[in-house]
Amino acid sequence: MSPSTILSTPRADGFRMPAEWETQQQVWMVWPERPDNWRLGGKPAQAAFCQVALAIAQYQQVSIGVSAGQYDNAQARLSHINIRVLEISNDDAWMRDTGPTFVINDQGQTRGIDWTFNAWGGLHSGLYWPWLRDDQVARKVLAIEHLPRYRTEGFVLEGGAIHVDGEGTLLTTAECLLNSNRNPHLSQNEVEHYLREYLNVSTIIWLPEGLYNDETDGHIDNFCCFVRPGEVVLAWTDDADDPNYQRCRAALEVLTQAKDAQGRSLTVHKMPLPSPIYATEQECAGVDIVAGSQPRTPDIRLAGSYINFLIINCAIIAPSFDDPMDAVAKKILREIFPDRDIVMVPGREILLGGGNIHCITQQQPK
Repeated sequence: MSPSTILSTPRADGFRMPAEWETQQQVWMVWPERPDNWRLGGKPAQAAFCQVALAIAQYQQVSIGVSAGQYDNAQARLSHINIRVLEISNDDAWMRDTGPTFVINDQGQTRGIDWTFNAWGGLHSGLYWPWLRDDQVARKVLAIEHLPRYRTEGFVLEGGAIHVDGEGTLLTTAECLLNSNRNPHLSQNEVEHYLREYLNVSTIIWLPEGLYNDETDGHIDNFCCFVRPGEVVLAWTDDADDPNYQRCRAALEVLTQAKDAQGRSLTVHKMPLPSPIYATEQECAGVDIVAGSQPRTPDIRLAGSYINFLIINCAIIAPSFDDPMDAVAKKILREIFPDRDIVMVPGREILLGGGNIHCITQQQPK
């Protein structure tokens, strides 16, 4: 156990997870290269990640963890005063899920939560194996920043499975957090106890499911998120033949009946989904086939969503899909966030690997 590991909980110590719109110090990312997930040795994904990192760097610092073998390549492609390239060994590039969840207190101190990570399901239904280096990423980030660490040994959680309003309310999905491939030994009440102790929330809003075919088992960050206290934006479709049709309506029913930790009813903004997205045969052919890794085939609908955006200090970094709905999504985001720039970055290449902009980033509060 490292000296900086704290054995109490953030709640006991007066720390809470801040909302994403609170002031940030920097954003963390990891460089993609895994050939059984990213096509053509990760080169197209690296170009897409560079676009995201450079978009964020126009506003604030980015720190990106890179394997030793890719260090020179990444540094050459990310030459910007606001981008710091750090050698961090890893198994894949999902910093939202492998990096720490940062917590703060009223004195301006920051600490980090190092959740146990099992590649979204462990040996039963996880997306790859091994994942040991990914489970070390949070600890390494906190060591680099000289920040104290809380480790939830044996309690599995990914950062993409939670959204908070910073005022005591947490959003998640039962499809993910109550899945038998995460914490089968825990009841819903016991899972809620961990969330309350580590994130210092009092109200937990459970949506039944996330987006259809989301390989993370329905992460909330691809489906619904807080945009300010008392307000959320929810993925939406009016197509009754879309498998997301019932999922969206079930979520809306919960949200319209919910009260947040401050007793407010929620305002729900609807965000249309892009048209169904599938990988091409050519794109799938560029992915290495490895036993135990998520298969990439053209018949699998990808979980494309505009909800997978990142809030940073003065901007929103959101995915676009070369779809007519891109303009609609940008207009909705501009109405919700009038005080922030709306920056759309191509999201297809990231989506081919199983996620999007929010999934590959983790904000560190100031």
